[in-house]
Amino acid sequence: AKIEQHWQMLTKYLGNFEEVSAQLKSIAEKVAVKNTIIVLTCNFGQSELLMNFVCNAKAKGLDVSNVLVFPTDQETKDLAESMGLATFHDEKNFGHLPKAEAGHYGDRKFVAMMFAKAVCVHMISFLGYDLLFQDVDIVWYKNPLEYFHDPTNEFKDFDVYFQDDGAHSPRYAPYSAN
Repeated sequence: AKIEQHWQMLTKYLGNFEEVSAQLKSIAEKVAVKNTIIVLTCNFGQSELLMNFVCNAKAKGLDVSNVLVFPTDQETKDLAESMGLATFHDEKNFGHLPKAEAGHYGDRKFVAMMFAKAVCVHMISFLGYDLLFQDVDIVWYKNPLEYFHDPTNEFKDFDVYFQDDGAHSPRYAPYSAN
Protein backbone atom coordinates (compact mmCIF):
# COMPACT_ATOMS: atom_id res chain seq x y z
CA ALA A 1 0.00 0.00 0.00
CA LYS A 2 2.82 2.42 0.82
CA ILE A 3 4.56 1.88 -2.50
CA GLU A 4 1.30 2.57 -4.34
CA GLN A 5 0.87 5.79 -2.36
CA HIS A 6 4.42 6.86 -3.25
CA TRP A 7 3.85 6.04 -6.92
CA GLN A 8 0.67 8.15 -6.86
CA MET A 9 2.58 11.10 -5.37
CA LEU A 10 5.36 10.74 -7.94
CA THR A 11 2.88 10.41 -10.80
CA LYS A 12 1.07 13.55 -9.63
CA TYR A 13 4.38 15.42 -9.31
CA LEU A 14 5.56 14.44 -12.78
CA GLY A 15 2.13 15.12 -14.29
CA ASN A 16 2.15 18.67 -12.92
CA PHE A 17 5.87 19.27 -13.39
CA GLU A 18 5.73 21.39 -16.53
CA GLU A 19 3.04 23.73 -15.21
CA VAL A 20 4.49 24.03 -11.70
CA SER A 21 8.09 24.57 -12.84
CA ALA A 22 6.90 27.27 -15.26
CA GLN A 23 5.29 29.10 -12.32
CA LEU A 24 8.43 28.64 -10.23
CA LYS A 25 10.73 29.95 -12.96
CA SER A 26 9.68 33.60 -12.61
CA ILE A 27 10.19 33.52 -8.84
CA ALA A 28 13.55 31.76 -9.12
CA GLU A 29 14.79 34.36 -11.61
CA LYS A 30 14.14 37.12 -9.08
CA VAL A 31 15.75 35.29 -6.15
CA ALA A 32 18.91 33.87 -7.74
CA VAL A 33 22.23 35.57 -6.99
CA LYS A 34 25.20 34.38 -9.07
CA ASN A 35 22.83 31.70 -10.39
CA THR A 36 22.44 30.36 -6.83
CA ILE A 37 19.36 29.89 -4.69
CA ILE A 38 19.23 28.81 -1.05
CA VAL A 39 16.31 26.40 -0.74
CA LEU A 40 14.33 25.55 2.38
CA THR A 41 11.00 23.83 2.90
CA CYS A 42 8.85 24.22 5.95
CA ASN A 43 5.41 23.45 7.33
CA PHE A 44 3.64 25.39 10.05
CA GLY A 45 4.76 22.95 12.72
CA GLN A 46 8.36 23.93 11.93
CA SER A 47 7.66 27.65 11.63
CA GLU A 48 9.45 28.54 14.90
CA LEU A 49 12.62 27.10 13.35
CA LEU A 50 12.11 29.22 10.24
CA MET A 51 11.69 32.33 12.40
CA ASN A 52 14.84 31.42 14.32
CA PHE A 53 16.80 31.06 11.07
CA VAL A 54 15.66 34.45 9.76
CA CYS A 55 16.13 36.30 13.06
CA ASN A 56 19.61 34.82 13.48
CA ALA A 57 20.65 35.77 9.94
CA LYS A 58 19.29 39.30 10.27
CA ALA A 59 20.93 39.77 13.68
CA LYS A 60 24.26 38.90 12.06
CA GLY A 61 23.60 41.18 9.07
CA LEU A 62 23.51 38.22 6.68
CA ASP A 63 21.67 38.58 3.39
CA VAL A 64 18.69 36.25 2.95
CA SER A 65 17.48 37.75 -0.34
CA ASN A 66 18.32 34.62 -2.29
CA VAL A 67 16.54 32.29 0.13
CA LEU A 68 13.50 30.64 -1.42
CA VAL A 69 11.13 28.90 0.97
CA PHE A 70 8.85 26.14 -0.29
CA PRO A 71 6.09 26.31 2.33
CA THR A 72 3.76 23.35 2.44
CA ASP A 73 0.80 25.36 3.71
CA GLN A 74 -0.66 28.85 3.42
CA GLU A 75 0.11 29.83 7.03
CA THR A 76 3.82 29.18 6.52
CA LYS A 77 3.78 31.01 3.19
CA ASP A 78 2.24 34.07 4.86
CA LEU A 79 4.74 33.90 7.74
CA ALA A 80 7.79 33.55 5.48
CA GLU A 81 6.68 36.46 3.30
CA SER A 82 6.03 38.61 6.37
CA MET A 83 9.71 38.09 7.26
CA GLY A 84 10.78 39.22 3.80
CA LEU A 85 11.49 35.80 2.30
CA ALA A 86 10.55 34.74 -1.19
CA THR A 87 8.21 31.76 -1.34
CA PHE A 88 6.80 29.26 -3.78
CA HIS A 89 3.77 27.38 -2.52
CA ASP A 90 3.13 24.34 -4.70
CA GLU A 91 -0.46 23.52 -3.79
CA LYS A 92 -0.66 20.75 -6.39
CA ASN A 93 2.14 18.71 -4.82
CA PHE A 94 2.20 20.00 -1.25
CA GLY A 95 -1.52 20.52 -0.59
CA HIS A 96 -1.86 17.14 1.10
CA LEU A 97 1.21 17.49 3.35
CA PRO A 98 0.80 17.83 7.12
CA LYS A 99 0.81 21.24 8.78
CA ALA A 100 2.01 19.88 12.11
CA GLU A 101 5.58 18.99 13.01
CA ALA A 102 6.68 15.38 13.08
CA GLY A 103 6.15 13.59 16.36
CA HIS A 104 9.39 11.66 15.99
CA TYR A 105 12.06 10.79 13.47
CA GLY A 106 10.71 8.66 10.65
CA ASP A 107 7.00 9.05 11.38
CA ARG A 108 4.40 9.72 8.67
CA LYS A 109 4.74 13.51 8.92
CA PHE A 110 8.54 13.29 8.81
CA VAL A 111 8.41 11.12 5.67
CA ALA A 112 5.93 13.47 3.99
CA MET A 113 8.28 16.41 4.53
CA MET A 114 11.13 14.38 3.00
CA PHE A 115 9.05 14.29 -0.18
CA ALA A 116 8.77 18.08 -0.11
CA LYS A 117 12.56 18.38 0.27
CA ALA A 118 13.21 16.16 -2.74
CA VAL A 119 10.65 17.99 -4.89
CA CYS A 120 11.92 21.51 -4.22
CA VAL A 121 15.55 20.53 -4.84
CA HIS A 122 14.62 18.74 -8.06
CA MET A 123 12.65 21.70 -9.43
CA ILE A 124 15.35 24.29 -8.74
CA SER A 125 18.04 22.01 -10.13
CA PHE A 126 15.96 21.28 -13.22
CA LEU A 127 15.64 25.02 -13.88
CA GLY A 128 19.44 25.17 -14.08
CA TYR A 129 20.28 26.89 -10.81
CA ASP A 130 23.01 26.08 -8.37
CA LEU A 131 21.45 25.56 -5.00
CA LEU A 132 22.16 25.13 -1.36
CA PHE A 133 19.45 23.09 0.31
CA GLN A 134 19.34 23.32 4.06
CA ASP A 135 17.00 22.08 6.71
CA VAL A 136 15.03 24.77 8.47
CA ASP A 137 16.69 24.02 11.83
CA ILE A 138 20.06 25.37 10.66
CA VAL A 139 21.42 28.82 11.55
CA TRP A 140 24.42 30.43 9.87
CA TYR A 141 27.66 31.43 11.49
CA LYS A 142 28.39 33.36 8.28
CA ASN A 143 27.01 33.34 4.75
CA PRO A 144 27.68 29.83 3.40
CA LEU A 145 27.70 30.98 -0.21
CA GLU A 146 30.96 32.83 0.29
CA TYR A 147 32.62 29.42 0.49
CA PHE A 148 30.97 28.08 -2.65
CA HIS A 149 31.54 31.22 -4.69
CA ASP A 150 35.20 31.61 -3.68
CA PRO A 151 37.23 31.03 -6.88
CA THR A 152 40.26 29.98 -4.83
CA ASN A 153 38.35 27.17 -3.13
CA GLU A 154 40.30 23.95 -3.67
CA PHE A 155 37.06 21.95 -3.87
CA LYS A 156 35.42 24.02 -6.62
CA ASP A 157 35.36 21.12 -9.10
CA PHE A 158 32.78 19.11 -7.15
CA ASP A 159 29.15 18.98 -8.22
CA VAL A 160 27.67 18.03 -4.86
CA TYR A 161 28.57 18.54 -1.21
CA PHE A 162 26.78 16.74 1.62
CA GLN A 163 27.01 17.04 5.35
CA ASP A 164 27.52 13.75 7.16
CA ASP A 165 24.25 12.88 8.82
CA GLY A 166 25.91 10.92 11.60
CA ALA A 167 23.52 8.04 10.94
CA HIS A 168 25.55 5.22 9.48
CA SER A 169 22.76 2.68 9.14
CA PRO A 170 22.07 0.84 5.86
CA ARG A 171 19.22 3.31 5.18
CA TYR A 172 21.77 6.05 4.53
CA ALA A 173 24.49 3.90 2.98
CA PRO A 174 26.94 4.32 1.52
CA TYR A 175 27.57 8.03 2.21
CA SER A 176 25.36 8.94 5.20
CA ALA A 177 24.43 12.19 3.49
CA ASN A 178 22.16 14.71 5.15
